[in-house]
Amino acid sequence: MHEEIKQLLNDAEHRMKKAVEATANDLSMLRTGRASPALLDHIKVEYYGVVYPLRQLASITAPEPRLIVVDPWDKNIIDAIQKAILSSDLGLTPSTDGNVIRVPIPPLTEERRHELVKLASKRAEEGKVAVRNVRRDALDELRKLEKEKHFSEDDVKRARGELDKLASKYVEEIEMLRKAKEKEILEG
Repeated sequence: MHEEIKQLLNDAEHRMKKAVEATANDLSMLRTGRASPALLDHIKVEYYGVVYPLRQLASITAPEPRLIVVDPWDKNIIDAIQKAILSSDLGLTPSTDGNVIRVPIPPLTEERRHELVKLASKRAEEGKVAVRNVRRDALDELRKLEKEKHFSEDDVKRARGELDKLASKYVEEIEMLRKAKEKEILEG
């Protein structure tokens, strides 16, 4: 296979992997009934006039299934962290003893579980669409290369088959992520 076609396939695969990573990240943000440090990944805290991700200011652990503990490296920032968690869209109520912040994770209602399952499906579908868009873009690029460089029909056909295999592989990965998240939500 020609070097340009290989490069096109490598680029497409890289972009498909990024779509899977973004979907996994989106799904990790969905709150289940179980405590997970990843739940606080998107929390930003203002510290001396600069906004930092919470992870850069504290260690975050889940010592119990329904509790996240945030242990700030600088105890002077406890109030700011607590305020950031409270004002987030997670609907969590942190408490502090002056040293650490405890974030209890309330159990989910049945209705909320079903909403989260729908949301997980929506996010997974967006990821699948992103993978398919990468495939479509790569096919367009392949058509251009075919016209410009006059590659053999066999090379182009092989590359199309390879693109289809890659897209199927990454769509399936996203589907597995969705199923795992759905199971976590319903069991949590």
